[in-house]
Amino acid sequence: MRRFKADLHIHTCLSPCADLDMTPRAVVEMSARRGLDLIAICDHNSAENVAASMRAGLKRGIVVLPGMEITSREEAHVLAIFDRDRAAIRMQETVYRHLDGANRPEIFGDQVVVNEFDEVEGFNDHLLIGATRLGLREIVKEIHRLEGMAIASHVERPSFSVLGQLGFIPPDVSLDALEVADPERIAAVIRDFPDTGRFSFVTSSDAHFPADIGKRHTTFLLEAAELKEIRMALRGESGRKAAF
Repeated sequence: MRRFKADLHIHTCLSPCADLDMTPRAVVEMSARRGLDLIAICDHNSAENVAASMRAGLKRGIVVLPGMEITSREEAHVLAIFDRDRAAIRMQETVYRHLDGANRPEIFGDQVVVNEFDEVEGFNDHLLIGATRLGLREIVKEIHRLEGMAIASHVERPSFSVLGQLGFIPPDVSLDALEVADPERIAAVIRDFPDTGRFSFVTSSDAHFPADIGKRHTTFLLEAAELKEIRMALRGESGRKAAF
């Protein structure tokens, strides 16, 4: 087994709130500079820059997991992370069917689709910053149907988090982990929301700017950089581990 330094929540320039310098190649290059072995690309409600990021990662020896950050009907953010880009695209198709509105770049920002050579291939017209018509339960169920991993984003925040929006985690929502920006906040989260003690935690950067990539990360002890192994690490099974 080996250690993988992982940042499982990074945005690209596809997210309207991200810096335009967050191209797939730039994200991978900064990840390499920060000593990351494993990253997940999780743009808002879309996976259109995932394939380019994965190709860029192959060239630099960085494992890039395809994902997206989905906004539920309750306005809670959930990370959907997969092993294969095909699964991420299928999740994207479901999200698009339940996502209303068109982007207004002059208000919300550009949503740029870029290839692994930093070439602009187009602009996404969906209102990616908006909430879908999918409920939290539906999202998590669909992620798991596609063999992905569902992580509640930045649960310590008062807005756009499951705890901030709902005040609890529904017992029938089978999240794989909870994310915090700072591992020192885990104790406070469990104190304020005791039921969260039954979940594993990860920490990641939620980077929207190059300088933020890898500032927060989780170190996994795994046989291979794949979801099955990460799930085992989150459960502490067979010598796999997750640490901050």
